Amino acid sequence: MSAFHRAPPIPSPSRQRVGILGATGAVGQKMVRILSGHPWFKVTRLMGSPRSMGLPYGEATRWLEPTSIPEWARELSVQEPVPSPECDLVFSALDSSVAEELEGLFSGAGTPIITNASPHRLLPWVPLLVPEVNPGQVDLLRSLPRGRGLIVANPNCSTTGLVLALKPLMDLCPIRKVLVTTLQAVSGAGYPGVPSMDIIGNVIPTIPGEEEKLEEEPLKIFGETVEGGFSPASFTVSAQTNRVPVVDGHLLSVAVGFSDPVSPLEAEEAIEGFRSPLEALKLPSAPDRPVFL
Repeated sequence: MSAFHRAPPIPSPSRQRVGILGATGAVGQKMVRILSGHPWFKVTRLMGSPRSMGLPYGEATRWLEPTSIPEWARELSVQEPVPSPECDLVFSALDSSVAEELEGLFSGAGTPIITNASPHRLLPWVPLLVPEVNPGQVDLLRSLPRGRGLIVANPNCSTTGLVLALKPLMDLCPIRKVLVTTLQAVSGAGYPGVPSMDIIGNVIPTIPGEEEKLEEEPLKIFGETVEGGFSPASFTVSAQTNRVPVVDGHLLSVAVGFSDPVSPLEAEEAIEGFRSPLEALKLPSAPDRPVFL
């Protein structure tokens, strides 16, 4: 069944032309699969590392997705990661080690960037967006000075799950503190990921950089937009992260401290009743319910 079930396809000429940075990697492959046949976007450029450039995408990538490589992508040549008039915007699946420089190159050339990488997430002029939680942060882009490159980032994968669960609770009652412990799948480490002899029958504590992201990113996401950036939310987050021998899917154990008493039933009803604030836009790949029990 297609994921794009909420809105009729827009005629092909009006679709946005998009490029994918880091298209041959695990995250890039997901972008290729998800954007294939999208009614609002058409992928016109797949970009990769020097060892992949010039090769057909089907040869350049070790395909990891559960479906076959889309036919339109199979013979498309992997291109050098440089700005091109073929793209109205670019999705970035780059590794963080190279993302800052390359994404800066594209945004400096006037190409909007939607990035999965971490280097720009906490910059004051970059919205850190989970559409169902803080869609208003994109308003910041309208106030940027002329010439400032447009970058929109999504948060760390565990942060995304955390803030989706917290949003209906915050609408119920202000939060003072959050304690979160993660059990994160090996897929989160990318490919080739964690050595098998380290993870089989084992739990690896303290994933480098993950605890800091979980403690900082929610404060920006729930913060207020102010002139020149964001004012972070006032609650505190304390995080512990662990890598576990599970292929896919992160588990978060979360304790929440509210400013006023909240019963378990009230919390359950808030989560069950939560709907996306963007529901009226009928975004084609948005879930009908972003969070449920």
